[in-house]
Amino acid sequence: MNPELLAEIHAKSFITPRPWSASEFDELLIKDSIFLISEKRSFLLGMLTRFEAEILTIAVDPINRRIGIAEKLLNEFETLCLNENVEKIILEVAKNNAPALMLYEKCGYKIKGERNNYYTSPEGKKITAIVMSKLI
Repeated sequence: MNPELLAEIHAKSFITPRPWSASEFDELLIKDSIFLISEKRSFLLGMLTRFEAEILTIAVDPINRRIGIAEKLLNEFETLCLNENVEKIILEVAKNNAPALMLYEKCGYKIKGERNNYYTSPEGKKITAIVMSKLI
């Protein structure tokens, strides 16, 4: 997927936090530590370090939701992490994003804390981020 398509899918998937631009995706994709897993106009963008991985964003085009794509992307990222000898994955998710929270909990991610006022809605409202992690 190219940065323009990633930005298009991200814009269909997110209002809060704001969607990422094609130039932001372009800047990320040139880094060696960034990994993109994609399927059916959906993707997971993650970062691997020596000791842990982070899910930066996951976006599923609305026409492809509720058919297991997000779970498949998470599983593929976990396999990639294991192949790189990384055993812990972390992420942040907006506290008001109930579908994402349910997905992560279903996939074994545990709540580790909160980051108050981490995100800002288009209207300027502050939203708490839930920090989650999973040992794989």
